[in-house]
Amino acid sequence: MARSSPLQTATSGSEPDNAQAFIQLDKLAKSFQEGMVDRQVLREITATFTAGEFVVLLGQSGSGKSTLLNLISGIEQPTTGQVTINAVGLSELNERDRTLFRRDRIGFIFQFFNLIPTLTVLENITLPQELAGASQGEVAKKAIALLQRVGLEDRGDAFPDKLSGGQQQRVAIARALVHDPMLVLADEPTGNLDEETGQIVLDLLLELTRSAQKTLIMATHNPDIAKLADRVVRMQDGHLVEDTRLGTAS
Repeated sequence: MARSSPLQTATSGSEPDNAQAFIQLDKLAKSFQEGMVDRQVLREITATFTAGEFVVLLGQSGSGKSTLLNLISGIEQPTTGQVTINAVGLSELNERDRTLFRRDRIGFIFQFFNLIPTLTVLENITLPQELAGASQGEVAKKAIALLQRVGLEDRGDAFPDKLSGGQQQRVAIARALVHDPMLVLADEPTGNLDEETGQIVLDLLLELTRSAQKTLIMATHNPDIAKLADRVVRMQDGHLVEDTRLGTAS
């Protein structure tokens, strides 16, 4: 009997039996070579996240938040340590399989939107899944439904430069959710928006992820956002210095 590969296990769509082990970070460290200097960015981070949690990574610029998100997503590989998601160790996957895992199971929302300027709103949302071989019609149907959820059902044919910053971020949220990921990572998603628009985008993101019981991990330096989280992980100089469970926010 042939053994299933780690990737096949990961993409089966099943949730782990033990929710406590949904995401496990085990002595995670990351360093970069800068000339003759080895710069340590993360220092042996160990933590476990449960399925369905809204976790805030709180810390100032340079504390290691974005690097940690990149390691959890598999965009970068740790220098030492392991990231395990849904019982799959990302370091056990080759580069291609890590890319497929990320494409199929993780949604990533960036501070600066990262929309393709030559594509329409609808095309920006559907392109990643169409490149993955999904049915164009089926993906478009899901994308249109998400545009309705984010209040942009009439802007599908518009190009990104015709949208406000808040509208562009709402498109980015729709793009991150169109493939129904089990995990959503957000790197300062309101950091490039004014306070009022940022609150609207944040409320929308929480509504969409909580209604679908998705795990959301968000990096921010804003303590007001942390008040809405189920759990706050405070980072400083590459260390995890505090891990506080606040209970499920209403």
